[in-house]
Amino acid sequence: MSTGKGKKRLRNIPVLYNDLKKKRGVMLTDAAWHSVQDLALKNNISASEYLERLIRKHCITGD
Repeated sequence: MSTGKGKKRLRNIPVLYNDLKKKRGVMLTDAAWHSVQDLALKNNISASEYLERLIRKHCITGD
C-alpha cells in the first residue's frame, strides 16, 4: 500500500482510504502500547496507521 507521500493533503479529503480518519480512543496496557509504537517505528509509520493497517489486514476486505 502507498504511504501517500507526494500527495497533496487537503482538509476533509481522504488520501490513503475511502473514509476520513476520526479521533478515537483505545485503552491499552503500557506493554501493548509500547509494542505498537515499536512496530510502527520499524515500519516507518505512526502508531495510528499501524493499528489501521493491522485491523484492515484482519477484518476488512476490498480496501
